[in-house]
Amino acid sequence: MADYLNDGPEDEFVSKTQLKKQMDALQDLGRELLELSNDKLKKIDLPEDLADALREYKRISSHGAKKRQEQYIGRLMRDIDPEPIRAYLAIGKGESAAHTGWLHQVERWRERLLEDDKTLPAFVDEFPQADVQQLRNLIRNARKEKLEARPPKFFRQLFQAIKDIIPEPAIPGARQAEENEE
Repeated sequence: MADYLNDGPEDEFVSKTQLKKQMDALQDLGRELLELSNDKLKKIDLPEDLADALREYKRISSHGAKKRQEQYIGRLMRDIDPEPIRAYLAIGKGESAAHTGWLHQVERWRERLLEDDKTLPAFVDEFPQADVQQLRNLIRNARKEKLEARPPKFFRQLFQAIKDIIPEPAIPGARQAEENEE
């Protein structure tokens, strides 16, 4: 029986137009996945058949074959929950409030650490896994390069170090770090 008909009393009526819009949205989501690099695709928890179809698309050179592969990817997208993928892509676009908030937190810590030496013990109290010696060196070098008006190499390294220390909020749809190591 067609998907747009009611199959039971609790089912909600879905018109053909609504179904078509949903399928087009899934196909568009699949196209967004096609724009990601293979490394970024590996970070998303995708079913193996969908991941294979995405990799296969990148190998195809014929326009007609690419179009058919896009449709196949759209069809595979119907069998998965698209919300975790949308959430992951939103982070890449800077649309995730949780991710943006985390980056702001990292930036605030960097600014505080560069302003006052008394901030480092507070940071280490909150994040005991921090390498104090590495942070001291980065802070000292970042301050020195600012005084000498040099390019902000250590300033950026300090940001990366803090980013590695402060845990990022869980990304829906992303594979866990342990899975990537296997």
